[in-house]
Amino acid sequence: MEPDFLPTEVILTNPRQQLGKVQLDWTPQPGNYLDFEGRTYAVLERRHRYQLKAGRYRLHKIALYVQTAQRPSEKSLVAGRWVIGDATCSYNAHSEIMRCAVNPDGPCKSCRFYENSAV
Repeated sequence: MEPDFLPTEVILTNPRQQLGKVQLDWTPQPGNYLDFEGRTYAVLERRHRYQLKAGRYRLHKIALYVQTAQRPSEKSLVAGRWVIGDATCSYNAHSEIMRCAVNPDGPCKSCRFYENSAV
């Protein structure tokens, strides 16, 4: 059985421009990272485009809104999803896109603001 490839349009958010089109065999969620034409992007938003065929709407393609990013070296598993940074810190945003407010670029390991949230 062949995998289903989704026609996907990749759009940079700032400055807004279309980067190109790609066929993906997975469905990127906001917070995932995508390697495209030698660069890494963070997926910010996903929109579905539908087409009416034979009286039914069918998924036609997906539009991904992305920004340039580096894959984070620090990740924590929280409630079944990966978040950036050390999730035990009180300042951690528990987000796939942003680490925290006081040290968004990290790293968490040597951060002077670290406060254990378990205390």
